[in-house]
Amino acid sequence: MNSVTEFVKALGPARLAAMGAVAAGLIGFFVFLMLRFTQPQLAVLFTELTFDDSLQVVKKLEGMNIPHEIRQDGSIIMAPKEQVLRLRMEMAESGLPAGGSVGYEIFDKSDTLGATSFVQNINRVRAIEGELVRTIRSLQKVIMARVHLVLPKRELFSRDAREPSASIVIKSRGKLDGGQIKAIQHLAASAVDGLKPSRVSIVDESGRLLASGRGDGPQAGGGELEERNRVVERRMRNEVEEIVASIVGEGRVRVRVSAEMDYSKITETTDVFDPEGRVVRSTQTREESSNASTPTGDESVSVGNELPAANGESGGAGSQQENSNKNEEVVNYEISRTTKTEVAEGGRVKRLSVAVLVDGIYQKNAGGAIKYSPRPKAQIDQIKALVSSAIGFSKDRGDQVQVVNLRFAEVQEPALADGSSQGWLDSIMSMSKADIFTIAELTVIGLMSLLVLLLVVRPLVRRILSPEGTAPQMGALTAEGTIAADGTPLLTGPNGEELALPAPRNQTSEALDSARAVGDVQAKAVEDVGETVKNNPEEAVSIVRDWIQKTA
Repeated sequence: MNSVTEFVKALGPARLAAMGAVAAGLIGFFVFLMLRFTQPQLAVLFTELTFDDSLQVVKKLEGMNIPHEIRQDGSIIMAPKEQVLRLRMEMAESGLPAGGSVGYEIFDKSDTLGATSFVQNINRVRAIEGELVRTIRSLQKVIMARVHLVLPKRELFSRDAREPSASIVIKSRGKLDGGQIKAIQHLAASAVDGLKPSRVSIVDESGRLLASGRGDGPQAGGGELEERNRVVERRMRNEVEEIVASIVGEGRVRVRVSAEMDYSKITETTDVFDPEGRVVRSTQTREESSNASTPTGDESVSVGNELPAANGESGGAGSQQENSNKNEEVVNYEISRTTKTEVAEGGRVKRLSVAVLVDGIYQKNAGGAIKYSPRPKAQIDQIKALVSSAIGFSKDRGDQVQVVNLRFAEVQEPALADGSSQGWLDSIMSMSKADIFTIAELTVIGLMSLLVLLLVVRPLVRRILSPEGTAPQMGALTAEGTIAADGTPLLTGPNGEELALPAPRNQTSEALDSARAVGDVQAKAVEDVGETVKNNPEEAVSIVRDWIQKTA
């Protein structure tokens, strides 16, 4: 113990303080690492929670004794990573999170038996709005949604019925395209009886109008027609770029298509009569015959002459007989007729204008430099012919196709055949938020460890282990010296005498030698005391008794 004490005294207070600071820092750092890696790793349980949902979820977790963490004023709740899926299922069983809206569970309450029809209708609208909010929030880009429905009541003795309408406010991650907006409109319209997609208005969180919901009026389809026009132009542009890029190379062609469309709807009805295709429809035949006799001779008129048998009985008087026959036939024919009705839907191409810009040819010259040369005119003409065939060129419509060869400002490098240049980028983009947080945390801990080792531990250890011995003062010594036979360097003093330079010794070795000498002295003293007690046992016993009485 005396040697250890002497060694500690030899170190000095500065070195002891440095050693204590290094030891305390290392112990604290490793304790932090142990506590950090032994506690459960947290993952995101829910995000974008409302205050009410966050309150209910936290109460549920506290009742289950699950360690959790609340971030961003309660909008994000963290839970142990290995229990996230199970907790989500249990929360879903309890109807959490509700998204700040009430769904069809509003009818599960037992006090609705005595509710009036007015209250039931309001609850029905609230339930439909809440279910629509939950469905819209399930979309990938949608963070928050709020739905308002207007369901007019049919009035008695009224011929015209007002159409239902809806308004939706959406908070999204990024900008929604036209297809996603139409999808939300059709989703809401399909869930409400009598609601048309054109009657659904959508506004984002910044107040920008995404869908007007003005109905089926003449101005309602302006955005839809413009979107259809862009779809036609995009499809033609992709087709032209694909066929031209196979000739000039990927990234060496730019195509722009302008399509003038006719969206008017035309209904045409045509009746065609064929005179050769006659068919007898009806036939009518009529026959008439008549007999008449005129008497000759006695032309007097008497009752006897007018009797039917008067002529036969008289025998002497003559008569003239008249017979007539009449036949009439009427035939009705049906002439064949063809009725043709054509309905031309909107979306016909009235005119196309296509502009194609192609890059030139790049070749290496003898010096290894890249040289640009324009493409030959024959190849440009072939490209123009291919583009005309791809778009269905029609001279009668007034279509135009221009193919121009110019040098691009920058030449894009061709993509690697194996796609390895995009592999690491795809893997980084596919990482989840939890993976990014874990990597960032490990990176920060590694940097902190490196800084502690370089800026704290290394200087303190170097100072502790650096020798503090000083060279002996031997007066003025000459620069020239010799080497002794045993290898010890010799210096020449002021009187010409040779002085041996003592071997360097540090403070630690001197403290060890001093402690060793003190230990030898103490061991010798203990040995002398033992020998004295052995030779004089009675005196030693009396001395020990006196010590015990004094201490008692």
